[in-house]
Amino acid sequence: MILAAAVIVVGAVCAVDLLLSLGIVRRLREHTAELEELARIKGVIQPRGLAAGTPVPDFAAVDTDGAPVRRDALPADALVGFFSPTCGPCKDLLPDFTALAARLPGGRTQTLAVVVGDPDAAGELVAALAPVATVVVERPRGAVSAAFEVANYPTLFSLDAAHRVDAVGHGMAALPGRLGAPGPDGSGPDGAGSDGAGQVVGGQRRAESAGVGR
Repeated sequence: MILAAAVIVVGAVCAVDLLLSLGIVRRLREHTAELEELARIKGVIQPRGLAAGTPVPDFAAVDTDGAPVRRDALPADALVGFFSPTCGPCKDLLPDFTALAARLPGGRTQTLAVVVGDPDAAGELVAALAPVATVVVERPRGAVSAAFEVANYPTLFSLDAAHRVDAVGHGMAALPGRLGAPGPDGSGPDGAGSDGAGQVVGGQRRAESAGVGR
């Protein structure tokens, strides 16, 4: 009787301890994610992906319409964005990204949007991106993600005519002004100010006069 009661008490204590430990681990993960996001906003974390001036390796993928997608088919000044269904900043950036993509000449072929993650969870992002971009849905380290060496989201690229990375970053401010995106100081292509809505500072940008990779 006493032994059984002791076993019950010990089991209950262990169960409570396990629940507390799981709660602490979950909170630590949330805290780490918050710190990483704060560091990215303040420019401490640099973009993870191909650096400016780097040629994009060839890749082969299929878009949501079933059409093949390859590097050599991307036009000059192509805009490429990587998003994840589980990424909060991706959803914050989406309105500015789709607005820019809609303004670019060339229609949907001018912009490649890659949704990385569980295809069953990608529907919302695909629905928002498909009207203005060619959309590829793939698992992490899929063909396009591997080619661009993307490891976190959102990550944006612009490419030059030779399929080299022209600019890379986590927000609209990293993109060159000729695409109509706001510059690092919030100015647009004509120098007009912008409120910078949806921007995530910390991207690296190649100045046009620097000739990096040329």
